[in-house]
Amino acid sequence: MEKDKLWTSSFFAVCGGNFLLFFAFYLLLPILPLYLTEQFSADKSTVGVVLSLYTVTALFMRPFAGFMVDTFARKPLLLVCYAIFTVIFGGYLVATTILAFAVVRALHGLSFGILTVSNSTVAIDVMPSSRRGEGIGYYGVSNNLAMAVGPTVSLYLHELTHNYDSIFLTSLIGGIIGFILVSTVKVPRKERVLVPQTAVSLDRFFLLRGTRGAIAVCMFSFSYGMLSTYLAVYGKNEVGIESGTGLYFSLMAVGLIFSRLLTGRLLNRGHLTGLIQVGVLWLFIGYSLFIFFKMPLPYFVSALFVGLGYGFICPSVQTLFINLAEHNQRGTANSTYFTSWDLGIGIGVLAGGAIADVADYTMAYIVSLGVLLVGFFYFRYVTAPHFLRNKLR
Repeated sequence: MEKDKLWTSSFFAVCGGNFLLFFAFYLLLPILPLYLTEQFSADKSTVGVVLSLYTVTALFMRPFAGFMVDTFARKPLLLVCYAIFTVIFGGYLVATTILAFAVVRALHGLSFGILTVSNSTVAIDVMPSSRRGEGIGYYGVSNNLAMAVGPTVSLYLHELTHNYDSIFLTSLIGGIIGFILVSTVKVPRKERVLVPQTAVSLDRFFLLRGTRGAIAVCMFSFSYGMLSTYLAVYGKNEVGIESGTGLYFSLMAVGLIFSRLLTGRLLNRGHLTGLIQVGVLWLFIGYSLFIFFKMPLPYFVSALFVGLGYGFICPSVQTLFINLAEHNQRGTANSTYFTSWDLGIGIGVLAGGAIADVADYTMAYIVSLGVLLVGFFYFRYVTAPHFLRNKLR
């Protein structure tokens, strides 16, 4: 029997648009702390507050994004959100005060919160349902490629030009090309039909059937919040590695891409809950190497295991939410996934800093390992049985 076609022009376009939006995002990530310090003489606490606005506003917008994606025609909404997200890159070029920069950063987070939900929902719309698990895995690879390429290009441009505007312009150009790509996406007609809603309920902002899954995701992303934020200072102060953050994330991206390519077909065969549990075990190995063997080799090898773990977990969990939702709740399902992921990261960042203040980063990561174990047992004995009883497909 011939398989349904996954790699259509629309799927290529939506993946390309996703790569470019995250590429533009990751271009700014490594240089913004330097920019704020040099351009505005901002101290560390001010830098932290200003940069956190992006995450805070994106997290705030997630539930409303799901409602909007499920209520309005998806492609026009995607184009409007992508256009706003792209135009805001120009704001970094004209922000002349720290307050203006903070406003630009907050607005960018709002647009990012809607855009990521909108783009991922359109991507699911253009996938054949028989190959959805595989499609979500490939779609996620575009994020991971951007995570590997974006910071590298950014630091190269900074070293080459010593000019932050060149990086802001590159992000703007990337956004424009991404907008052109997603404008070519052809959303199936049946997905544009609006399903009548009798009332606005909580389930249109947060997928209530996915609550147990959301709790598990928070515990899985808790440790990632600590890792991504405190990696450099932990490596320097407690492992003795002066640099290597870029290499660590590149190796993690290799693990992510490899496991995402592997999980797609396994998801299509129904191994969703098993893949998540295997992913958590990979994470446990990776974080154990990272915490208990403070030498360069295990430090960098752990990046591959962590990447493998999240590569198994992320597409599987996103598929879990989609399979618990009605077709007219795909946006809500995606926003619930992103909200729980971001919430876990945010709690991890706050907890990591607080624990490190009274102990050290090693203790913070040990706590994150404990949370990961609790998350494993919670998923195995609470989330997975609930999913198997209530899944719609």
